[in-house]
Amino acid sequence: MIRGRMAVAAMSWIGLVAAMAAGLMAWGIPGQGGVAQAQEAERVTPIKAPGTPLDEAASAGVKKFSFIAYGDTRGRRDGTAIQYEHSLIVDSMLAQIKKLQSTEYPVRFVLQSGDAVQHGQNAKEWNVSFTPLIDRLTTEGNVPYFLAPGNHDVSSATTADAPQRGPALKNYLDAVSELIPRDGSAHRLSGYPTYSFGYGNTFVLGFDADIAGDEKQFAWVKAQLAGVDRGRYINIIVFCHQAPFSSGPHGGAKVEEPTVELRNKYMPLFHANHVRAVFSGHEHLFEHWVEHYTDASGVHRMDLVVSGGGGAPIYGYTGEPNLDEYLKANEASKVKLEHLVKPAVELGLNPYHYLIVKVDGEKLEMQVEAVDWGRGFQPYRTNQVVLGDE
Repeated sequence: MIRGRMAVAAMSWIGLVAAMAAGLMAWGIPGQGGVAQAQEAERVTPIKAPGTPLDEAASAGVKKFSFIAYGDTRGRRDGTAIQYEHSLIVDSMLAQIKKLQSTEYPVRFVLQSGDAVQHGQNAKEWNVSFTPLIDRLTTEGNVPYFLAPGNHDVSSATTADAPQRGPALKNYLDAVSELIPRDGSAHRLSGYPTYSFGYGNTFVLGFDADIAGDEKQFAWVKAQLAGVDRGRYINIIVFCHQAPFSSGPHGGAKVEEPTVELRNKYMPLFHANHVRAVFSGHEHLFEHWVEHYTDASGVHRMDLVVSGGGGAPIYGYTGEPNLDEYLKANEASKVKLEHLVKPAVELGLNPYHYLIVKVDGEKLEMQVEAVDWGRGFQPYRTNQVVLGDE
């Protein structure tokens, strides 16, 4: 009898402890699992849509306009405060949007090549540090904002079905849910952060370079480019996070898996479809590559621009990438690569910046706008360049 009472008492005590633990977890009080549940309960607030969204059909006759391109806005304050360095960029962008509004080249959209926040799986980083800044661009600036996913946004996994991508990808998709084409749209690969849109005479395609080896995504991108109305869209622009060629810590002698896939799969596809320019980030610096290649219709030029100066810790030049294998694989196209602008080794000479690209028919001009200590940054002996052969 005595032994039986002790057993009952022990069971009651265990039940009480379990109940208390459950109560603490339900209230999100620090304890085993409590904080995790509290974080999971937070949802990413969608970025506000602009009052004047892009109208693909109505803009068919537009041949002159501008767009902004930049990348890598993640910052040291993510989750605790507004991204300070990124806020300098946004302030400058808004001033330029206002300045250009009454000209022949109003800013019609913004492209961001990825790494919005440090930890994409953390909803608080989006809500506290990133989204309020982009809301300023879409509301005060009244411009559409298009974000390609970076490895910090959706994890460094290189396959679409990797478990660690799930929570981060959900947060990314929640953040941009009011900005990018909906699932089921002809301009969106369902379930993927991969989409396209058209404005004026320019067709734009953004894809997830983190999973550049994904066959489903590649087939969709290939079909999109093959289906472009070349009578209307004389300029094809691509943006993604990783770059095919770079000379910072993610490039140089180091060749990451997405880079290999971009060179082997996507660059020949871009050649075949005469892509005009590719805007990427991943490297927190500015550099500019020019590729010439030849096909049955003649010699063509593609500009490959790395712009990762949106607020993330600045990187420096580490060395030239080995391109022997790439050039050999594309001998039939007579590919020639020029590293037009190299980043500085000294970090302080690689400023926070963004790009303004002016479209004038087939002519593209690019202006590099630096902020903070980099004002006056002149990568071409000026801050402007024509993206084309004179």
